[in-house]
Amino acid sequence: AEAISVIVKRASIEARYPGGWDAFVQNAPNRTLCADKAVVRLGFMTPADVEAFVKELEQKGLVYLVTGKARDLVVADQQRGFLVQCDWAEFGHIKLEGDEKRQVAACRAKAAWDDMLITPPGWTYEGSLSQQHSFVPSGQVGKKLKLLRSENGQDVYLDAGTGKEVYVARTARQETRPQNAE
Repeated sequence: AEAISVIVKRASIEARYPGGWDAFVQNAPNRTLCADKAVVRLGFMTPADVEAFVKELEQKGLVYLVTGKARDLVVADQQRGFLVQCDWAEFGHIKLEGDEKRQVAACRAKAAWDDMLITPPGWTYEGSLSQQHSFVPSGQVGKKLKLLRSENGQDVYLDAGTGKEVYVARTARQETRPQNAE
């Protein structure tokens, strides 16, 4: 559950998403989908992309919140966990292969007996956001990062502190650009 994840009950997808599971997979906005029999995870790098995806799911019949609690889906931050109360899933950090330093954020259905870690196709710890990550609060983006260009579904920024390029994968189709864009 790296970066910002949208966790969805698989049963809700199968019951209410138009076209069911196959349509949901086909419409996934990126290649971060991973799932078991109970929960599905898609990852995003910006709150705006999460918000757009959650709205899309709600338009297709899934429900995010009922009286402040997650119903069919929940949003999780890699460092802070669930953003709202969720009584059907658990979030935590697990160790990889007994190495105390190699930990990843993960989510599973509550009372799930399986400890298997399921990741998106091609994921490896090396080079992942679990190995090293950087977080810039939305209000600080214009101060710390300068948008250089958008290409191939990514925004490319110059990090003012390091002088290096930073890549942020995007999924939402937005015409608005960050405040510091020229």
